[in-house]
Amino acid sequence: MNALLEKLKEVFVSVLPITMIVLILNFTLTPMSGSMVIRFLIGAVLIIAGLSVFLLGVDLGITPIGNHMGSFITKSNKFVIVVLAGMALGFFISIAEPDLHILANQVDSVTDGLIPKITIVIVVSIGIAVLLGTGLGRIVKGFPLYKLLTILYLIILVLALFTSREFLAISFDASGATTGAMTVPFIMALAIGVTAMRKDSKSSEKDSFGLVAIASTGAIIAVMIMSILFGTDEIHGSMTVDPGENPAILLPFVQEFPHIAWESALAVFLICNIAAIKVKGRNLKRICIGLFYNWIGLTVFLVGVNAGFLDAGSYIGHYLAGNYSNVILIIVGFVIGLLTILAEPAVHVLTHQIETVTAGYVKRPYVLGALSIGVGCAVALSVVRILIPELLLWHYLLPGYAICIGLMYFAPKLFVGIAFDSGGVASGPMTATFILTFTQGAAEYVECADVMVEGFGVIAMVAMTPIIALQVLGLIFKIKTAKQGGGEQSETL
Repeated sequence: MNALLEKLKEVFVSVLPITMIVLILNFTLTPMSGSMVIRFLIGAVLIIAGLSVFLLGVDLGITPIGNHMGSFITKSNKFVIVVLAGMALGFFISIAEPDLHILANQVDSVTDGLIPKITIVIVVSIGIAVLLGTGLGRIVKGFPLYKLLTILYLIILVLALFTSREFLAISFDASGATTGAMTVPFIMALAIGVTAMRKDSKSSEKDSFGLVAIASTGAIIAVMIMSILFGTDEIHGSMTVDPGENPAILLPFVQEFPHIAWESALAVFLICNIAAIKVKGRNLKRICIGLFYNWIGLTVFLVGVNAGFLDAGSYIGHYLAGNYSNVILIIVGFVIGLLTILAEPAVHVLTHQIETVTAGYVKRPYVLGALSIGVGCAVALSVVRILIPELLLWHYLLPGYAICIGLMYFAPKLFVGIAFDSGGVASGPMTATFILTFTQGAAEYVECADVMVEGFGVIAMVAMTPIIALQVLGLIFKIKTAKQGGGEQSETL
């Protein structure tokens, strides 16, 4: 009960800023109908309750499975077994990721079912599986993280030349959406389990980070390959923005519940089978209880998102674009990004981790400030891209990731792994729900914008800015440490 209360407090703080922004906008710039406001508030309550129970289940079930399986697959000392086991685990854990289901549902909706939800989920899960196996193989062989990331992003750059503009944004969004509340704890626990078998403690510490970053590139590559193979370059998207006149309040929640409960049960059942391979007795019972919490929490969370949050986000973006100046739309986007990243629970975990690693030298307020300003700018720049048709997503991502890759060769290697993992931390549940639909609503109104092209891409932007911010902080820390005579500590990092 104490653990659940802690999760409720953590998630409440996470959801509260977005809720307050919507209520303030309702009474000022974007008045909504009473039924839409009530549905939004019910959705917020369900999100808080569902995500709290889900995260408790992660602690009880998903994280122990990751640790057990990480230790189990490395005991064989066979490279092939480690890679194949990692691929199997990556596929099943990705299927259960709630943020991926939200993104896939949005793609399905925007394309009127031309790109089915199940297609996106399967394709992305395959990509995660292949790269998770690759990442575990890297740990076993001791291959440097920065070199592998350089190779992977060069592959992405080449594939981007042949990927349709309709799917370029979706491919990078998939990367951020797959590293969410389910996937990140499992992958990080898996990395810890594998690196614990290494004899070199310093290398093990560094290799504990970066596996999330490697796995997330699989989502980008998989969607790009799908676009190239199936010729998805003539797809145009649109979305129906709820005008707020629907008087029904509870009906949307009732309609969403059955199929979401079934999909969630299937995903959790697959993970339960993974647990049964290695875990026995009392530990298995505890893990199964945790997975039951995962199912309940995931179902309640997704029902709250689909029936309550999504309509409000798209309505606000659509209304602002249609009734106010572009400056107002950009400012609101910046504020939403600023507060959302400050409220993400995983961000606070990350900032504590950085403060611990640097022995308090890099203070949490500086890290939070850098991240919040960066993500606020990411959302604002995404809105600018909607308003200016000549401005394409790769105009942001190409120089942005070039900077990310360049910094890897100068920043402390420990910070490289943390920085790339932070992209998944920043693009959490609130980004995948409210911010994505906000930009899609704005893109639906703007005549020169296509929801399929400009409506997506904001998750990609939010996932990129923390990589730059944290590597820069790591570089600053390294320089200051060297100047103060801490050259040995700097070299260790």
